[in-house]
Amino acid sequence: MKEIHFPFLEHTGAKLKDFTPGKANVELYIEPYHLQHKGFVHGGVISTLMDNTGWYAAVSNLDDGFTAVTMEIKINYLKPALGKYLLASASVKRQGKTTAFVTIELFDEKDVLVAYATGTYAVIADAQ
Repeated sequence: MKEIHFPFLEHTGAKLKDFTPGKANVELYIEPYHLQHKGFVHGGVISTLMDNTGWYAAVSNLDDGFTAVTMEIKINYLKPALGKYLLASASVKRQGKTTAFVTIELFDEKDVLVAYATGTYAVIADAQ
């Protein structure tokens, strides 16, 4: 599988840990700029991490010449995220010619589930 350069995700400090057909894992070592005013990881950081992990899972199944864009994502924040490390893990549940449905789980460094999401990604021709 080819490596994908993703400038925005790299800007957040997150890194693709691995991806195989239908699955992806993205990790983030938490920095002070990821935190909100009470010291928890900001919800926007969590949503970005989960959305991009779902995207990686969706594109992992696509042929060359195709990519995906987010149509919809729903995130359930289960508990505040703390610590030094987060791992997002995504799995494609159904992939068709025009859409992919993905679930994403976010774990803290103690392997506690802190957020759960479902995402729908539209399959489109790659503009590049």
